[in-house]
Amino acid sequence: MPKERGGKEGRCAGLRLAPSRELLPYLLAQVAGAIVAAGVVYLIASGAAGFDVRDGLASNGYGARSPGGYSLLSCLVAEIVLTFGFVLVILGATDVRAPAGFAPLAIGLALTLIHLVGIPVTNTSVNPARSTGPALFAGGGALSQLWLFWLAPLAGAALAGIVYPALVGTRPGRVAATSRPTV
Repeated sequence: MPKERGGKEGRCAGLRLAPSRELLPYLLAQVAGAIVAAGVVYLIASGAAGFDVRDGLASNGYGARSPGGYSLLSCLVAEIVLTFGFVLVILGATDVRAPAGFAPLAIGLALTLIHLVGIPVTNTSVNPARSTGPALFAGGGALSQLWLFWLAPLAGAALAGIVYPALVGTRPGRVAATSRPTV
């Protein structure tokens, strides 16, 4: 499989980039990494006086679990739109027609903007694995609302995968192979 210009973000973001035999192990690795990371955050946070895991670890939520008290529908729409936009940036930045070296900057700035917009609404998911780790530690309400933070990012990513080719013309270019410098 050719390497992406911007790193691994594109592998699952557009499904078109991942052979099916690589998809499940990659998804499992993402979820395992998110669980380990949430565990590390839990170990650190639990050392603070008054820490209560039910308050979060930045787990995602809607209604009373939303930082701003946003409804289920508002959070669903926000997560679909934010993921859609993020995946469009990833697909465009890793397209072979994109300027070389552009992907890390474009993807990083897009993710920063998405978090600035999304944290007050849902604590920002745009990645089901990111949502799963904290929810497993927070339990209760975080786990019962986790379905939305799988559904919305997957829907947003799928929509971007359909829309991107329509925006750029016929077929999007293959993801650029990373060339090794010659010595």
